Amino acid sequence: MLIATNPATGEEIHRYPALSDSQLSAAIERSVTAFKAWKLSSFAMRAKLLKGVAARMRADKERLAKFMTVEMGKPINESYGEVEKAAWCAEHYAENGENYLSAIDLPSDATHSYVQHLPLGTILGVLPWNAPFWLAFRFCAPAIMAGNTCLMKHDEHVPACAEAIAELFTLECGAQGLPQGVMQNLPIHREQVESVIKHPAVQAVSLTGSSRAGSQVASLAASQIKPAVLELGGSDPSLVLADADIDAAVEALAISRIINAGQSCIAAKRLIVMDEVYEEFVEKLKVRLAGLKMGDPSDSATQVGPIARADLREGLHRQVQMTMEQGGKCLLGGEMPKGSGFFYPVTLLVDVTPEMQASCEETFGPIAVVMRASSEADALKIANDTPYGLAASIWTEDTEKALKMAPLIEAGQVTINGIVKTDPRLPSGGIKRSGYGRELGPHGIMEFVNIQQIWVGPKVCN
Repeated sequence: MLIATNPATGEEIHRYPALSDSQLSAAIERSVTAFKAWKLSSFAMRAKLLKGVAARMRADKERLAKFMTVEMGKPINESYGEVEKAAWCAEHYAENGENYLSAIDLPSDATHSYVQHLPLGTILGVLPWNAPFWLAFRFCAPAIMAGNTCLMKHDEHVPACAEAIAELFTLECGAQGLPQGVMQNLPIHREQVESVIKHPAVQAVSLTGSSRAGSQVASLAASQIKPAVLELGGSDPSLVLADADIDAAVEALAISRIINAGQSCIAAKRLIVMDEVYEEFVEKLKVRLAGLKMGDPSDSATQVGPIARADLREGLHRQVQMTMEQGGKCLLGGEMPKGSGFFYPVTLLVDVTPEMQASCEETFGPIAVVMRASSEADALKIANDTPYGLAASIWTEDTEKALKMAPLIEAGQVTINGIVKTDPRLPSGGIKRSGYGRELGPHGIMEFVNIQQIWVGPKVCN
């Protein structure tokens, strides 16, 4: 059984039966059958499906958002925003996918030579709980627009979200007379994933999750000689230089750190601040964080909801306690609250150094970690002193300086004077233990296509 627990109360809310092996096989076969027709579909037909699904999401936003709030504790206003962002992703690829995948002429000794971009087949997406709708559409919208079919293995703790996502496609395919099986939910346990990856019909894998999960999935995919895209953990640095607009930096970094109760791979996790502005930054950040309201995620006034699971909260508290024992100072929070649910207070740790736990590990919660840098070179050194390389930000009034620093940061994404975020128009992904491959933008749709070379004779003699 897939069991969902409300993290705001700690109480079980519903159970969903997992697919049996025979049911799983049948689902994969439906995907194969659907692909035979879907790969021949026009871009206009694919776009119409994605736009129809987006319209259904927006029309049913209230119900869909509540699934997220109840199953994983996302504050309701953030849940509304996630539904809208998922719909935007579907619409973006509906409107731009054909152009992204257009054939490209390449000169050679042929009369005409070019490359075209063809679908691969059935693609498996293995997804986490922290952004159930957005991450599903980040995976499936480009894959479907490219002519692939999708199997979605969502996290076991958000079964209602997963079912609702698949239902959107079932209803819209039915309304448009399109083949069923273009996008399917696989309510299965982790131990069943291996058989799906190894199934000969599955052509590629996309995973968003931990570095450990990524290593396991990458090994399995490689053993079958199948491509994979991995978006894994992050310990994202934000460099606040001496000439930064401190008020703007504090506001943006506070929001970045507490969105989804800090449970985001690309959240600002290590705030690296220059000596000259360190005390000012810390004081203003403390005031901003102290004013945030933690509480019932279904209340529209709530800004910080619960941690998604009890074990995650325990791990977070361990990181905070170890960092304090290692010499870090806690200016806010840091204590396990009493009462029901998996809440953890907004916590501010300062004077953290690279060897401390909150710097060495990814902190997946509302924990702001502030580190001191003696120079810009020192800030860069601290930023890169991590096994991760997902995203980073630089705060300075000197944009030209930031543009020169950006290539020196070991990350797949660098934002200058703004919140690090994902955008359907721009590629997103990491390096090092943050994964490989890219999602979103023109690069994301290219991950799961056959880049086929065409050479047309006769040979041209020069």
